[in-house]
Amino acid sequence: MSEPSIFTRIMNGEIPADKVYEDDDCICIKDIAPKAPVHLLLIPRKPIPRLVDATAEDQALLGKLMVKAGEIAREHNVGDAFRLVINNGEEVGQTVFHLHLHILGGKLFTEAELGL
Repeated sequence: MSEPSIFTRIMNGEIPADKVYEDDDCICIKDIAPKAPVHLLLIPRKPIPRLVDATAEDQALLGKLMVKAGEIAREHNVGDAFRLVINNGEEVGQTVFHLHLHILGGKLFTEAELGL
């Protein structure tokens, strides 16, 4: 069995984090190395390593994360313009293998700079 991810450890209270939202299905924390004035991480409590590892049984959870991302963006005054990023795999920058959504806002992004 692999070690719990840093996100699992945060959810278990082992590591402190600046939480902005939590419920039975997910938490949202401020990124410790923000790439925009608003950079939040929305994390499901279920430890899905990568998006490609999600199954049909995760469909409702994934849908909830999308809706919750919009709600959280509005609460942080970036609801009219934010970027939602999911990295899937080390080759594209995923460093924590526990699915998470980056909510980025408060900065002008261009189509040419799709990465973080």
